[in-house]
Amino acid sequence: MSQTHWDAAQYLKFERERTQPAQDLAARLPGNPSRILDVGCGPGNSTQVLLEHFPTAEILGVDNSPDMIQAARQRLPQCRFALCDAADGFSGLEEGGFDVVFSNACVQWVPDHPHLLPRMMQLLAPGGVLAIQVPMNQKEPIHQIISSLVSSPAWRERIPSPRIFYTLEQSAYFDLLAGLTDDFTLWETVYLHRMPSHEAILEWYRGTGLRPYLQVLPQDQASRLEQEVLSQLRIRYPVQQNGEIMFRFPRFFMLARAKA
Repeated sequence: MSQTHWDAAQYLKFERERTQPAQDLAARLPGNPSRILDVGCGPGNSTQVLLEHFPTAEILGVDNSPDMIQAARQRLPQCRFALCDAADGFSGLEEGGFDVVFSNACVQWVPDHPHLLPRMMQLLAPGGVLAIQVPMNQKEPIHQIISSLVSSPAWRERIPSPRIFYTLEQSAYFDLLAGLTDDFTLWETVYLHRMPSHEAILEWYRGTGLRPYLQVLPQDQASRLEQEVLSQLRIRYPVQQNGEIMFRFPRFFMLARAKA
C-alpha cells in the first residue's frame, strides 16, 4: 500500500485520548535528560508532554509527514522539528546523540522491528533510555471489522494491498530487548475510552487505521466503506446505560536503558 498521508487536524480530534499514553510513558522516564528525540512526533502533542516534563531539555521531534511537522512547529516554536523517516534508518541523526529516544504510537507503521529497535538504541548516549508505546489492538473489534471488510470480495479489487501490521508479539519484544540490554521493563495498559457515539469511533479511525484505505478510494467509495464500518461498529460495540460507548484500546510500553 502507498505511503499514508497524515492529516494533523484529523489526528488531533481525539488529542486527549491519544496523548494520555505519552503522558504515562513520560512519567516513567528516569533522571533529567538534556537531549531528547521524539520519534513520530506527529503534530507535537507528544513533544509537548516531553517539554512539560523536562522544560530544560533540548528536544528534537521527527516525523515523515510534512503536514505533521508543520503543525508541530506552529504548536511549539521553541522546539526543533525535522522531516525524518524511521524506515530509512534515521539518516542524518547522530549515533549516541540523545539521552532519551521516545516514540508514542509510531513504530507500528514502521517495518522490521528486529532492525528498528537496535537502530533506535544506537541513537542513545551510554546509559540513555529508549521509551516506546505501541498500540496492540489488532484483536479488538474495530480492527477485525476493518480487516474483514477490506479483504472481502466487495473491496478486495479496490484495495489490493491491505495494511500490514508490523507490531511483534510481546514475547518477541522481550527477547529483542534482552539481546540489547539487561535493563528493560515492559507493561501493557488497556485504556477504556468513553466515546459519545459509534460515529465518534469512526471519526477516530478516519485519522489512523482507516486512513490508508480512505486515501486510495474515490470519495463515493470511501463514504460507502465508512458506512459499512459504522454499521458493524453498532453491532460490535454495545451502548452503555448512559448512552456512551466503552472503547477498549490496549497499548504496550517498553523502557530500555542502553549499556553505560
